[in-house]
Amino acid sequence: MKILTVNAGSSSLKFNCIELPSQEELISGYFEKIGMDGSFYSIKMNGEKVKKQAELKDHTDAVSYLKQELLDNNIVVSLDEIDGVGHRLVHGGDKFKDSVLLTDEVIKECEKFNDLAPLHNPAMIKCIEAFKSALPETPMVGVFDTSFHQTIPEINYLYSVPYSWYKDFGIRKYGFHGTSHKYITKTMKELLGKDSINIINCHIGSGSSICCIKDSKSVDTTMGFSPNAGLIMGTRSGDIDYSVIPFYMSKTGKSITEVDNILNKESGLLGISEKYSDHRDIEDAMAEGDEKCILANDMCVKRVVDYITKYYVELEGNVDAIVFTAGLGENAREFRESIINKLNCLGIKIDAEVNMGIASYKDIHEGKISAADSKVPVYVIPTNEELMIALDTFEIINN
Repeated sequence: MKILTVNAGSSSLKFNCIELPSQEELISGYFEKIGMDGSFYSIKMNGEKVKKQAELKDHTDAVSYLKQELLDNNIVVSLDEIDGVGHRLVHGGDKFKDSVLLTDEVIKECEKFNDLAPLHNPAMIKCIEAFKSALPETPMVGVFDTSFHQTIPEINYLYSVPYSWYKDFGIRKYGFHGTSHKYITKTMKELLGKDSINIINCHIGSGSSICCIKDSKSVDTTMGFSPNAGLIMGTRSGDIDYSVIPFYMSKTGKSITEVDNILNKESGLLGISEKYSDHRDIEDAMAEGDEKCILANDMCVKRVVDYITKYYVELEGNVDAIVFTAGLGENAREFRESIINKLNCLGIKIDAEVNMGIASYKDIHEGKISAADSKVPVYVIPTNEELMIALDTFEIINN
């Protein structure tokens, strides 16, 4: 079966076509600057990437080009050969506890969460409508970033604010990156040969979250009501004292919208270093002795360590593995080593030589990086959210 996976942003559309059950990626692509001047897209197939200019007024135009690329590259002879389309949806509130077939009724329910993810959900719903128009007979499946975290217990997802805030407005921890955390859980169950596992999964990239997984289910995670909670990220602040916001507004005259933009797009590594949001640039500057970049990295490391130890206690020390995944987690070898070295007091130790040999641009992309006498094994496992979306889609349309 050929499954399309779609991840739409407000001005972008990323897709993959995956053959199942072989899990072979046939083609992938990324449409950028949709609705803006200078729009373009890139197509990757057989390890080769081609960039093409295109006028993309909206997501419907992107879908039209996508369809043509599938035909021109002989991925399909007819669009009827596409057996299903899996759409990533950022927010399903507390309504959707798993992936679901996208009926008209479900899409209407998804629209209710637009105010919880105003930059993403509306664009994704427009994209779904474009695909439903282009492929009217093809089943569509919604895969929610929030659904894996619906097993988090009330004691962990509620905030200590008036209960009516939750009851009336749905204000609670939702968590994100659920598709990645779900994929890593599935992969680690297979790797460890266990039906049920307790792991601490560190999805570290430009956006980052750690998930505490008990009995193969999410019981806590660092992101909260929004993705701007928990860890220090590329441009997101992560956890701060909320009183900073009205204080800063009173001093500067900034609006709440302006402050929200600063906390999401001008903070994190960028805010501390005052130069870089990409950790690769931070590392290069650290090598040259840049003190602010060193500070930004050290703060980021500390926040990761804080949450790993918190979740170690949550799991009462019964941890089958700690996992690093996503762009930074998979590639930043010194960063991983700094984190594990700060966990030595828990008996968690790194094999520095093995760790230095694992990165996506090296021959070895994954593996165990902990020392033989480490109390908890530590792994690097590449995430594959697209494959997880495809697998969920495959399962739903075949049941």
